[in-house]
Amino acid sequence: MSTLTGLVGGLVQDAVSVAKGTVRLPLDVARTADILLTTDRAVIGATPRDVVWTHRKTTLYRYRSTDRRHAVPILLVFALINRPEIFDLRPGSSFVEFLLAEGFDVFLVDWGVPGEEDADMGVAEYVCDELHWAVRETVRASGSPHVSVVGWCIGAALSAMYTALHPDGAVRNLVLLTMPLDTSGSLYRQWVGRPSFDADRVATAHEGVPGPMVDTANKLMKPVTNYLTTKRRLFGQVRQGTANKVAYQAMAKWVADNPRFPQAAFRDWIRLMYKENRLVDGTLTLRGRQVDLGAIRRQAVLVVTAAGDHIAPRAGTLPVLSMVTTDDLTHFDRPGGHIGLMAGSKAKGLIWPDIAGWLAERSRPARTPRPARPARTRTARPDAPTPDRRTP
Repeated sequence: MSTLTGLVGGLVQDAVSVAKGTVRLPLDVARTADILLTTDRAVIGATPRDVVWTHRKTTLYRYRSTDRRHAVPILLVFALINRPEIFDLRPGSSFVEFLLAEGFDVFLVDWGVPGEEDADMGVAEYVCDELHWAVRETVRASGSPHVSVVGWCIGAALSAMYTALHPDGAVRNLVLLTMPLDTSGSLYRQWVGRPSFDADRVATAHEGVPGPMVDTANKLMKPVTNYLTTKRRLFGQVRQGTANKVAYQAMAKWVADNPRFPQAAFRDWIRLMYKENRLVDGTLTLRGRQVDLGAIRRQAVLVVTAAGDHIAPRAGTLPVLSMVTTDDLTHFDRPGGHIGLMAGSKAKGLIWPDIAGWLAERSRPARTPRPARPARTRTARPDAPTPDRRTP
């Protein structure tokens, strides 16, 4: 009898639960729709900052701080696609905010929103002009002769190119986050590296590649996840009462903001990196100068890879470890994807402290060599012992 009673009681509880869920279904659908349809109201890139320098569409920002404890400033460099606000996604989940709290002087280069009039902006223009000038202005504004460059995605590749071209320049520390290098095994290579893909035709059709087209290509790399799973997961979280509206909307707003890929830059990037794979082969030249990653010998280099990265697969980044010739080389490998590594919910505890600690150790004031003592001439006694010769 007790077994039957327990069975009936369980069935009743299940029925009540189903009934409650059915009653709540319209409300949960409405809540999910509200999150999806009000994404544009999300606040991203909110940390206060000031304009330091501008040229064409590029802007250099310096984040406000009253606690700058490290001698070497940080310059953040993101990709030419998507916006750099991913470094400063939202209050409480911002890499910029974290670095400021750690006492760093933080700058960010923003490539802006290129228009058709910027069709002439190629990889050389971004590396040899815009990034070069951004480094110069960071040095000037901070008062430090050195800078730590932190590049992410395409921004990491551009930063590596720049540092290789200026091995004795201002860059003291170089951080490469999920950098595309050897593209031979990537899905992008299969799509755009084949002879039938005409990069010139794609680029000239729109005076550059529209942002939504780039966004669609990225999402098609994982179509089920990007078009179905993400929204289904959100609905499930709403049903369970665990949905984080602020976090979801901030990331969704950033993902949807895709500037135009300038015509020349798109053509250069596809040809140099995917069709010809020149950076890893050591045959890349910009304005007649060879980009040799082996020239990066004086800088401290940190390479960060993500185990689940499908955009810049880990295996395609690792060759950089044997290409740079510096004695101060570190590699962090962490779980996560191309963006989630640095902007996911676990990034604040999983990778940010490690990067900040690595930078802090290498951001002390440079030691000023002591001037050599003037030689003194004196007459030695005939019986005086020969002095020891020690390396100072």
